[in-house]
This record gives sequence, C-alpha cells and structure tokens, in this order.
Amino acid sequence: MLPRWAGAALHAVLFDLDGTLLDTVGAITTGLNQALAEQRLGPLPQAQVREMIGRGGPILITRALLRLGVAMDEAGQAALLQRYLLHYEQVEAGVEHSARAYPGASEGLAQLHRLGLRLAVVTNKPQRIALGLLQRLGLMQWIQVVVGGDSCERRKPDPQPLQVACAALGTEPGHGLMVGDSINDVLAARAAGMPVVCVPYGYNEGHDPRQLPCDAWVDTLAKLPLLLAQATR
Repeated sequence: MLPRWAGAALHAVLFDLDGTLLDTVGAITTGLNQALAEQRLGPLPQAQVREMIGRGGPILITRALLRLGVAMDEAGQAALLQRYLLHYEQVEAGVEHSARAYPGASEGLAQLHRLGLRLAVVTNKPQRIALGLLQRLGLMQWIQVVVGGDSCERRKPDPQPLQVACAALGTEPGHGLMVGDSINDVLAARAAGMPVVCVPYGYNEGHDPRQLPCDAWVDTLAKLPLLLAQATR
C-alpha cells in the first residue's frame, strides 16, 4: 500500500539537490572563485558562498558581485556565469572537491523506491550537471526524473518545475511530496499544492532552515520512510 499524507495517497516524492541530497558547497566555492579570479576578483570564503546558494547560477553570480561590491553589465555577468559553470563542472569531475551525498540519502531513496513511490529531483542547477552528479554518486538507480533550472521557463520558487516533474512521473501534484532545505522549496511546493518536508542541514540562503514553514522535519533522509509510515496511520 502506498503511503498517505493528510488523507491523500502519495505517488511521488520530489527532492531538491544542493543542500538536500548532496553537499556541493566546496565545489561551488572553488568553481566560483576560479571564475572570479579570471576577472581579478575575489576570492570569496566558503562560508559566504554557502549563504548565496539557492535560485540557480545566475543569482549566485549576482550575489557574488554584490558581496564584492562590483558592478558588471548583463553581458559580463552572462560570460562570468558560463565560466563559473565550466570551472564547476571541471571541479566536480575531480575527487578532492567533488560533491558528496549526505548521510542517509542513499538509504532513504532506496527505501522509498521499495515502497513503490516514484522519485524525482527538482533543482535550479542545470539539468546536465545534476544528472552527471547523480549518476556519478550512484543515486540515479532510484530516480526516474530530473528537472533542472534549464528544463522549464521558470525556476523554483515558481511551482512550474514541480508541476513538470509530477507530469513526467504520471501523477498530480496533490499526490506528491516535496523534500528540500530552503524557502524556495517551500514556496514552490505551496504554490503547486504539495506538502513539503525539510531537512535542517541545508543552505537556505544563509537563514536557519529550522525556521522554514514546512509540514515536517527529518534530520536525515533515512528517516523519511518512517515519517511517511507514521503519517499513513
């Protein structure tokens, strides 16, 4: 029997990537600082970059320039974004700074898959990069759909990416659950008409994730199946 939430059967679970499934701040910091160095800018410490993560690469570049007090026109920002993405991909292809799955992520995905739930990742990161990370870390064996920041016209906190993911999984948003670490995930889920569960260890643009107005918390994704079992009773 599929789990239920607030009386509705759950068919799918959608996950954010950065700060929820994967810890990527080290690689993001390295890639960003390499791109900035080409413009004789920076570097920015990892603690500051951690506070900038969320809403995708273009916003990361805008926030980095703002933090550095540097004015740059739209074309310059677009070029800097492309250099950042190039460096970031190269860093992620290595070993020292590459992303790591959070403890419990693999176990949680495997258990949810065994329950018969369809799983998707909805991220503001470019889809190609997200797919590469998930494949390299062995998580794609449980994930059916990956929606990236370049997969839709709009990104989270807009609900469109969640709606696209649900359609690809063959279900309605009302039968889905969003799992994330930031206000973007919460706002997108609310707008899509989906419940949302949050983790406390993510980025949330520098704000305490424990303050997010979500429906429930799990300290680790390994505990998510138990939470769903309790909600079903």
